[in-house]
Amino acid sequence: MGGICESCAYYMYDDDYESYVCDINMDEDEYMRLMSDSHYRCPYYRNGDEYAVVRKQC
Repeated sequence: MGGICESCAYYMYDDDYESYVCDINMDEDEYMRLMSDSHYRCPYYRNGDEYAVVRKQC
């Protein structure tokens, strides 16, 4: 699960918490399912690699 969040565009550093957090506003049920079910895929995941498009063009 850690690898999926680390490459997500919504995974941001929060100065208040001094750590990385998910910047998507999801309800408690979605969050618990994401954290507890290892086979559940986050519906909000968006690849944060801005160079992925360029690599596909080459």
